[in-house]
Amino acid sequence: MMRRRVIGRFKRSKQGGWEGEITTLSLQRHIRLVPNDDRVNDRAPAFRVMLGWQQIGDAWERTSRSDPPRGYWRVRIDDPLCPINGVLFADEEKGTAHLTWELR
Repeated sequence: MMRRRVIGRFKRSKQGGWEGEITTLSLQRHIRLVPNDDRVNDRAPAFRVMLGWQQIGDAWERTSRSDPPRGYWRVRIDDPLCPINGVLFADEEKGTAHLTWELR
């Protein structure tokens, strides 16, 4: 069974991405998801995950198989203690999103 925990809350940034804070047992940081302007195909990351000016991960655009389909982003953060694989779900009406961590 897969469980999810919310580890980040974000709001729309003026540059078109997302910004907010991520909190885990080993990490509490303000991060940004910046649109990837160098995207060469659909398999390339849609966003770069940034901590200050340092890239710490990527996010890929996906669509759920539910009815109706829902868009989300698969997020990979390269934390040296524990790499994070998560899912970012957006509430477009409110301009907010939350990052969940997949726990197995």
